Amino acid sequence: MLETQITKDLGIEHPIIQGGMMWVSQPELVAAVSNAGGLGILTALTFETPEGLAAAIKKTRELTTKPFGVNLTLMPTLAPKNYDGFIDVIVSEGIGIVETAGRNPVQYMESLKGAGIKVIHKCTSVRFAKKAQSIGCDYVSIDGCECAGHPGEEDITSLILIPRTVDEISIPVIASGGFADGRGLIAALALGAGAINMGTRFVATVESPVHQNVKDWLVRAGEGDTTYVLRSLRNTERVLKNSVAEKVVALEAEGAGIEQLAPLVSGKNGLKVLSTGDIEAGLCTAGLCVGLVNDIPTVAELIERIVNEAEEILENGFSG
Repeated sequence: MLETQITKDLGIEHPIIQGGMMWVSQPELVAAVSNAGGLGILTALTFETPEGLAAAIKKTRELTTKPFGVNLTLMPTLAPKNYDGFIDVIVSEGIGIVETAGRNPVQYMESLKGAGIKVIHKCTSVRFAKKAQSIGCDYVSIDGCECAGHPGEEDITSLILIPRTVDEISIPVIASGGFADGRGLIAALALGAGAINMGTRFVATVESPVHQNVKDWLVRAGEGDTTYVLRSLRNTERVLKNSVAEKVVALEAEGAGIEQLAPLVSGKNGLKVLSTGDIEAGLCTAGLCVGLVNDIPTVAELIERIVNEAEEILENGFSG
């Protein structure tokens, strides 16, 4: 058994965490991850309202008795989110683990910590990780630039960012960005992390709620099939290459502003990709680990495979 401080603290069997993913981290996937011994995480903003999150928490509890968490991504939006309402639901429902991302969660720390909630904050740099520790976060999930979604602006790989973060803070570190198999898990533990966080790899599973076309796209894609968009706005996002991504990149090269880019990068278009399977309808986030995604197993099969591979490496030594 690969026991770490994080597995002991969070009450999970394996050091594998399913990151919060907009529209993807729903009860069926979350429960499957937790039932398989990892930590599943619901994404609050998927459900639009606090009442929607409360219903999702109840549904998840019908599917698992194991620990699971809630992701709350803090971001400026044209339509302000009811963050206080989401926090109230998280507290009232007795959620024990919250993953925050985006802006500094300092204004919510008193409410979360006062309820005995363990807080994981996702960071993209060492300085942000140090800040997260200073405001009372219990864990840092450090995102190397290999990750899907928003990798920050500094392009530091997990191979460097994980040990640098471990060297600079005293709270446990979760490795995120580039992880999809047992080799990656062993590498992360060797670098000083206490668990890995996976997003892209969990999208290509049976329980993932996205359209089969998207899952098949991930299987076909290689490590060279992602690109950065919105770097010109310092809001960099790693997405799969398609006609929309290519058009955004071209417009940015021409100096286009948010007014021209907004219709292409709309989240509603991204949801259409995931729900209808039209892979040219909008942007679809994916990490570089897509190059390691070769099948669509159940979550239980995937986690068992990762753990078995990691334990085999420890038992038999390293090849090469």
